Amino acid sequence: MQFVFAPILGMLSDRIGRRPVLIVSLAGAAVDYLIMAFTPTLWVLVVGRIIAGITSANMSVAGAYIADITDEKDRAQRFSWMSAAFGVGFIIGPALGGLLSVYFLRAPFLVAAVLNGLNLVLALTVLKESRVPSRAPLDVKALNPFAPLKWALSFPALAPLMAMFLIFAINGDIPGTVAVLYGQAKFHFDGVTIGLWLAVFGATHAVMQAFVTGPLSRRLGDRWTLVVGVVADMLAFVGYGFATQGWMTFALSPLSGLGGVGLPALQSLMSAQAGEDRQGELQGVLASAQSMTSILGPLIGTTVLFWTQPYFVGAVWLVAAALYIPAFPVLAWIMRRGRQVPAAA
Repeated sequence: MQFVFAPILGMLSDRIGRRPVLIVSLAGAAVDYLIMAFTPTLWVLVVGRIIAGITSANMSVAGAYIADITDEKDRAQRFSWMSAAFGVGFIIGPALGGLLSVYFLRAPFLVAAVLNGLNLVLALTVLKESRVPSRAPLDVKALNPFAPLKWALSFPALAPLMAMFLIFAINGDIPGTVAVLYGQAKFHFDGVTIGLWLAVFGATHAVMQAFVTGPLSRRLGDRWTLVVGVVADMLAFVGYGFATQGWMTFALSPLSGLGGVGLPALQSLMSAQAGEDRQGELQGVLASAQSMTSILGPLIGTTVLFWTQPYFVGAVWLVAAALYIPAFPVLAWIMRRGRQVPAAA
């Protein structure tokens, strides 16, 4: 549902405005969690998940809103704040849900519905529209979820950045999939230790994205910040692969967190290429691609771990590092293009 509807919501927000799309999707998310809290049968739960897939595609609209209200030089910082918010949620959400479920199994869904309701109230009372809606009639045929992807891949300045985004997105899903299995297999981590490792992992990513990405982008520019992110993530993956003691996984977390500065810088570069009138469409393509990689990343990670664990349990991390190798020609192209722009001007 996210794959199909993220581009559609992005395109709709370009035409009718960000605010109405966000309001409707937040209302839908609150309804979904109420369904999950009170459903008596499995098929109703599936319907609720379909609604959730449609409404959670609104991150494309949120990304477009950020691009609308932010100067180009500050976009990496703003995108990193949104990523940092997810990092904090990665720490608080599972802990809060687990604690609430001890007292009442349906309580996490009720609290999630309340939180979405508060977001809806905030959108209704505080959120202002960030763009002037188009007065042109809406062509239903234009709401083709594959049309924005075709547009992005046919755009010479955007296609290489899209390829790198897919690499980032796949590698972003591998650690969360294999960390538990890897920690248990190699270091015999118990549940508490794994929870602490994931908490440190999420916290370092949130800190780096909230407080390092912006200053680094202003000092080095988005291009060099992207390079820093790729190199740091590769080194962290290699470190995880060859780690011999459990404490090393904790020690490598800040380096892995520094790798998190790359994606917001890449989003900023892509946003600059899309043009102000197609930010929703671009963010929809990115959200759609990310929903697809959230399927591919876990499949790649678990498959590699399964086949290599008897021989070398850390191989999955080295494969993740190797996935960045195709990104280096794109990085070289980005750096050359950055040097050519002033001369062309």
